[in-house]
Amino acid sequence: MLRCAAALGALVLLSVVGGAQAQPAVEVREQGQIVTENVPVTPPEVREALRRYQNTRSAGFLDWMADGSMLISTRFGQTVQAHRVTAPAGQRTQLTFFDEPVAGAAGVPHAPERYLLSRDVGGAEYYQAYLMDLSGRETAITEPKTRNSGFVFSRDGKRLAWSRTTPGSGDYDIMVMDGADVATRRVALEGTGAMSPVAFSPDGSKLLLVRRISVTSSKIFLLDLASGQAVELNPSKKQIAYAGGEFTPDGRAILLLSDEGSEVSRLVSYDLASRKFAVVADGGRWDVEAFDLSDDGRTLAYAVNEDGASKVVVRDFVTRRALPQPELPLGVLTGLGFSPDSQRLAVGLASATSPADVWVWDLQPAKLTRWTYSEMGGLDPAAMVEPTLARFKSFDGLEVPAWVYKPKRGGKAPVIISIHGGPEGQSRPQFSSGVQYWVNELGAAVIVPNVRGSTGYGKTYVSLDNGFKRRDSVKDIGALLDWIATQPDLDASRVVVYGGSYGGYMTLASFADYNDRLAGAVDIVGISNWLTFLANTEGYRRDLRRVEYGDERDPKMRAFLEKDSPIGQVAKMKKPLFVIAGYNDPRVPWTEGRQMTDEARKNGVDVWWMMAKDEGHGFRKKQNVDAQREAETLFLRKVFGR
Repeated sequence: MLRCAAALGALVLLSVVGGAQAQPAVEVREQGQIVTENVPVTPPEVREALRRYQNTRSAGFLDWMADGSMLISTRFGQTVQAHRVTAPAGQRTQLTFFDEPVAGAAGVPHAPERYLLSRDVGGAEYYQAYLMDLSGRETAITEPKTRNSGFVFSRDGKRLAWSRTTPGSGDYDIMVMDGADVATRRVALEGTGAMSPVAFSPDGSKLLLVRRISVTSSKIFLLDLASGQAVELNPSKKQIAYAGGEFTPDGRAILLLSDEGSEVSRLVSYDLASRKFAVVADGGRWDVEAFDLSDDGRTLAYAVNEDGASKVVVRDFVTRRALPQPELPLGVLTGLGFSPDSQRLAVGLASATSPADVWVWDLQPAKLTRWTYSEMGGLDPAAMVEPTLARFKSFDGLEVPAWVYKPKRGGKAPVIISIHGGPEGQSRPQFSSGVQYWVNELGAAVIVPNVRGSTGYGKTYVSLDNGFKRRDSVKDIGALLDWIATQPDLDASRVVVYGGSYGGYMTLASFADYNDRLAGAVDIVGISNWLTFLANTEGYRRDLRRVEYGDERDPKMRAFLEKDSPIGQVAKMKKPLFVIAGYNDPRVPWTEGRQMTDEARKNGVDVWWMMAKDEGHGFRKKQNVDAQREAETLFLRKVFGR
């Protein structure tokens, strides 16, 4: 894969000159880090209309610090940075001031002045970690040219563990370091596959590890740090998905999420002596999506994903009785965690009509307090559109859920079908300034489906698009188009498909299969050729992707993947197409979008192209996001005839 600016410039130039003999000249513009082809200059009135929507902000709960203050992520300026809040509605004190966005932060136990920070460069996702103090001094604890993630502290803060991999490798080593002494950094276990630490035992002598094989399959291990031996807990030939994990304060049991014996994820305890599981919390037909146990072991909090909305439950862990419950706004959980003194629970929550914020539930007295108030950028909260949940039947009778946002103005609305990535993901009703802009300013209806393969509806549903069944999820979009045609307030002649990552593949595949029923498509960091994608995606992702998409080393699967690749179906594409890519993307290399653009142009398709040279798998820097939104607006206005 090319990774230098000179190669980038040469490739763009060749694509323009090489294609100029068979088609009209391509208009290339470069502004800042953005390179575009055939994208018009944004009129001032479009930029002004977008400005308020682009200036909304959110607050994400990161962690508690040892002194009871809170770490949050928010953007003041161009990128998301770490901030500290010391009291409800208190000032957000900015702690970091980097050009690159912060990936994560965590307080150091028993060290009120210190926290851990991780960040990458240019969206390449090769995360480096630093121990920081409140004055801004930093100590690098990871090695350059490595990818580091899954940071966990021991309860006393004297040990830190994480996972590390190197370019081209699909295996993660487990790293351990004592205190802040980088000289003690060592490989505690040479891992196999996507292995990550989850929690230290209370005495700091053992580590709970999870090895992720796929969204429906993982394994759990207990690593003895003295001997270096890792023992698999609950070895089984069955596919079981585990997530999270905490030791009880006495060290005798582990709490974790598991779907063993169930369609959905439940909170279970694993007794280390008897090696038996017991169900602690069951969400019925819905997943338990997150949990936290207070450090004193007395209070348990967990959240259930009920058809897309989060319900937070608080219980006495010792007696298992229900406690007074926080009456939270309807929304989607973004964070959950008890304070170090075990007396307060932080809940990050986002709704469809307001950005994410953080609430705190004080156990004594039982009182809910809002800690952050995120800015709406001058927007009227009452003007934001709440979605409704619809369900439509697909080709085989499967019922597919979809969130539908409709403009308040009358008449037949054009439609944007926004398809989530993953594919192991779920679209949920949380705030999107882009969706609200499309609905309120463009007058478009936005439909966000959870096609087969989505999470949140049980492990059978999430497996319905695996391997040779890949195209069935595309047929779900065909069924959605049928449903749109039956709605009196939707314009079936003006429908655009829009999606990123795997959603980009779905966009391109739908664009080929249903081109006569679509007005255009927007593909963001999407897969255009399964074979080149699997060959060029970073090594630490390749085996995980093979489990989901199919192993191209098998001749039958290779033939299927080649046939299923959108790039081989450009002859069916006639309508306008907009392709967006990040040059440093480690997941779906920018070459996927570039080859799609070039091949479609050869076939006479009107293609717009945009690439950010300082971004990866999706744009994160405000100036680039602004440029993307402006260009998308111009494209949508063009295909909608507005």
